[in-house]
Amino acid sequence: MQSCVIIQFLLLLLVKVEKSDGISSPIKPFTTYKNSAELERNVADLWWTVDDAEREIMFELHVKTTGWIALGISPAGGMSGADIGVGWVDWAGKVHFQDRYAFSTLRPVIDNTTTDWFHLQGREQNGWTSIQFKRLLDTCDSMDVSIRSGTNVLIFAYGLVDPDMSRSDGDIAYHDSRRGSRMIPLRSYGSPSSEEKFVGLDSFEFRASNYHVPSDESTYYCKVYKAPNHFQTKRHAIAVSIKGGQHKVLIDPTNRDLIHHMVVYECDPAATFDDTNLPDDACDNVYVQVPLCMSNSASVWAIGGDDLEEFPEEAGYPVGGNFPVKYYVLEIHYDNPKRALNRTDSSGIRFYMGKELRQHDIGFLSFGTGPNPASLAIPPQVNRFIVDSYCDPKASQHLPESGITVLSAFPHTHLQGNIWTKLIRNNKAVQYLFNAEAYNFNYQFENVLTKPIKLYRGDAFATRCVYNTMNKKEITLGGLRTKDEMCLHIFSYYPRMSNYYSCFTRNDMLAWQTVLNTSSPIIDNSALRQLLLDVKWTPALAIKWQEFYNNASRVNYFGSAGHFEEEFFSVLPKYEDLKSLECKKQ
Repeated sequence: MQSCVIIQFLLLLLVKVEKSDGISSPIKPFTTYKNSAELERNVADLWWTVDDAEREIMFELHVKTTGWIALGISPAGGMSGADIGVGWVDWAGKVHFQDRYAFSTLRPVIDNTTTDWFHLQGREQNGWTSIQFKRLLDTCDSMDVSIRSGTNVLIFAYGLVDPDMSRSDGDIAYHDSRRGSRMIPLRSYGSPSSEEKFVGLDSFEFRASNYHVPSDESTYYCKVYKAPNHFQTKRHAIAVSIKGGQHKVLIDPTNRDLIHHMVVYECDPAATFDDTNLPDDACDNVYVQVPLCMSNSASVWAIGGDDLEEFPEEAGYPVGGNFPVKYYVLEIHYDNPKRALNRTDSSGIRFYMGKELRQHDIGFLSFGTGPNPASLAIPPQVNRFIVDSYCDPKASQHLPESGITVLSAFPHTHLQGNIWTKLIRNNKAVQYLFNAEAYNFNYQFENVLTKPIKLYRGDAFATRCVYNTMNKKEITLGGLRTKDEMCLHIFSYYPRMSNYYSCFTRNDMLAWQTVLNTSSPIIDNSALRQLLLDVKWTPALAIKWQEFYNNASRVNYFGSAGHFEEEFFSVLPKYEDLKSLECKKQ
């Protein structure tokens, strides 16, 4: 059952955000960019490229106006504290551009510390304004917002007329309702293609069939499917555009407010079912029938996610032929805080298949902790609570001799946390696999790595989740509900492994027995949960709790469903960490 629960974590991870992006601007961009996004349909478009070597980002903003236009980086989604670039093209074709900062929701002021937004060129055409500009990812300026790894909050606005700089009161006019925001991982966006590129390809789908959604606040629905039998030889789910394989999320538009996430899980090749009576019910009633079906994901979508996920051109998701997976489980999480009645749903996921086999099968590998109290028990009213996990070289012996290539990262915590994973080689941190410094539970992206990372046998992996519970009055435990917490980091890679899907860490039950000062053995997570809910919290105890997490003995478990190995750590292994870098202007 432990492995069954662990496996459930994967679902929340492979989360993504934003929808397929169309472009409305009639103006051709000044150059070729790596990424683009439609900020508002038929109103505002954005292109950008990150130069990691120079630590800078170049933007090009197009807005349907002949007035001023603005793009900002916000620390929390609103205007307060936002770092903003404002520009316009005057009647003579001259570009004006200003570095501004918003202390509140009032008009942003010109940054009087240093100028860190720089315009390159701009023009007006066909009623649109386009301006190209750049800035450093981190300007070291107190009146700027750094563009961190993970999900960034963009704000934009525009006016109908240019400011009249000849007048003392000729500042930018109030934008009224001409504003918006967008969550985008600027440094790791995948720029999904449109579905039109997949017209004519073979496809199959797993979807619910008029499922009656209960009025409960939270429901997990599970349905088992047999693998499609019309692919006589192995095929790959692929992408036809930029680089790769793909699926389309089919969400019933009338139920978009209810669906938090969907996951397609693979069943272990040893799993068997009665094909005339495949399990189809609330997951709590199905889990016992599918213990070999919940450790590896085939696809995941979550609230705010991209409609399309693309795999790189050298790899695809395998289906059919001699591929050993013969059954799948579709899991849908319905989040129904208003307890809506009489709702039925037929949402699901469609796979588009390529015509030619790719070089590699793609797979997913997960690090972190299990979603249970033994792994996560976070005190209330704590500004920064750290939970570390470690996957040592013994687990990475499952990697092929030639290693694997990591392509993208899916960080996942709930409302209180963020997460990073580091690659440890020869007891020394080499680099981040991914650092979700900026993370938003409602906008969880697939983060495409700037450069693929090679992993080898003997490598170890350190994952850290950091939680802020200042808004909580009770303990937060590990679990699947939104108000619970998770610590999960999933990575896509190739070539796919068949015996190594996850590596998780939990605190040892004897360690819990000691810190809770009980002589009775703690036999399972249910017993531990009750003991933890009875704890009376004080600031002093919260400090002691962090010390416990820093030094507690752990159990590390890794492998695949039905084939997990365990390893005991008296204390988490130590390693030489990365050197912290001071912010320096170039």
